[in-house]
Amino acid sequence: MDADSVFDSLSSSVRRDILTFLSTHGDASAGEIADAISDVGRTAVSTHLRILRSSGLVSERRAGRQRFYSLDREGSAMIAVGYFQALMNSALEQAEGETLAAPSLSAPPAARARRAG
Repeated sequence: MDADSVFDSLSSSVRRDILTFLSTHGDASAGEIADAISDVGRTAVSTHLRILRSSGLVSERRAGRQRFYSLDREGSAMIAVGYFQALMNSALEQAEGETLAAPSLSAPPAARARRAG
């Protein structure tokens, strides 16, 4: 899986609702998920689950005729987490650099002017 398929999967508010539900309820059947998400019907939930499975965000476990879905903690979600982690680390490094280079606002105006000049 690549980052694009993960982020495409996250573009739907229904799929984000499904992920939120699974994050708080663990394993759940498609029917349980559909009952919890009132915006769409069972067929649409199944379609969204298929997309989430194919992108590696959700895993499926079969028990007889039942299928249970849960977050795939080892799947493509880690690509998204890694991407955001790298973004945040870069932003923090940038902010730290700007903080070190910026004049202190607590210094008297004359001192700030001497530092700037």
